[in-house]
Amino acid sequence: MKKLGLIPRIVIAIILGIIVGNYAPQALNRVFQTFTSIFGQFLNFSIPLIILGFIVAGIADLGTGAGKLLGVTVGLAYLFTLISGTYALVVGKLLLPNIIPATANLQKAKKSLEPFFKMEIPPIMGVTTALIFAFVLGLGIAKIKNKTLKDMAIGFQEIIKLVIEKVIIPLLPIHILGIFANMAYTGQASTVFSVFWKVFIIILCLHISMLIIQFIVACSCKKVNVFKSLKSQIKGYLTALGTQSSAATIPVNLQCAEEIGTSKGIRDFVIPLCATCHLSGSTMTITTCAMSVMLLNGMPLNIGTILGFIAMLGVTMVAAPGVPGGAVMAALGVLQSVLGFNDAMTGLMIALYIAQDSFGTACNVSGDQAIAMIVDRLQEKWSKNKTTSTTSEIPG
Repeated sequence: MKKLGLIPRIVIAIILGIIVGNYAPQALNRVFQTFTSIFGQFLNFSIPLIILGFIVAGIADLGTGAGKLLGVTVGLAYLFTLISGTYALVVGKLLLPNIIPATANLQKAKKSLEPFFKMEIPPIMGVTTALIFAFVLGLGIAKIKNKTLKDMAIGFQEIIKLVIEKVIIPLLPIHILGIFANMAYTGQASTVFSVFWKVFIIILCLHISMLIIQFIVACSCKKVNVFKSLKSQIKGYLTALGTQSSAATIPVNLQCAEEIGTSKGIRDFVIPLCATCHLSGSTMTITTCAMSVMLLNGMPLNIGTILGFIAMLGVTMVAAPGVPGGAVMAALGVLQSVLGFNDAMTGLMIALYIAQDSFGTACNVSGDQAIAMIVDRLQEKWSKNKTTSTTSEIPG
């Protein structure tokens, strides 16, 4: 199993979960429900630590960059993320109620099996407290430029990354097996599968259309051919599909930027930076999946609440861990605190998100290219204005 990628393991877990839920003795099903209950508690305990680990180090690291250029790049990345999330909200609001009828409410299914026992693992702080603390600490470290504190933040980030890579991700398939075993037992699985293949098609269309829009805007600013630029980016897109990691795709994405014509200084600065702070594809996926899960659980789609969720999502996913599913792990706290997701809903979100994680990553890294082109054009204008200003000051 270790030789398989995460997606094949998730698929196998879903299939086994359906078999266990439908055909296995209740005692075996309850064993998996017990594991899922304990793992869910551990996941809840880990959420504030994930927020602290990645937001503090991410903000502290961003704060030591190249001033104006850093601010513009991060601002554009956040703007792209907000626009993408809002785009997903509008499309989801129009389409999802038509493919997820009110009769598909999962809350109407029969009662779930209870675990043999439960274990309470309360988190050390609430999600909102962790977010505020992370912002204050990250911005403070960036401001005072204390190397010791920054090294501690980065070290803590590495610890949390190890927890995700060595504990959460390996045990995640068993957790998902338990969730789908319960869904199969209660009759919810067929409802979920009948809905989410349509949702995945919508997500893929969102990714492709948003990438085209981003490249049209960027190529218009940079004054380069949009078709040639999109063709040059295919290599980076396919690499991201295979690796499922923005960080692992950086070397290939830099080559794509060189082919497009982005200047060396800008591409070397913007591409690695955006790999940690620009997640348009992941935001569209999480927003669409979250809205679908809400509809499946009979929750209303309040536009104001979801817009607030998108705004927070763009911040909490800064420096999301470079492992498959890292973005949704960073988003769990916001799903719970803003949208009111319970353990079963967050578990379903993780499974649905990871099933298409590679496409979201490919959209993220390709969008990085568009940001690099816009920043490159802005830098050219700043340099030209500075040169003109200097020339005008020379006497005679």
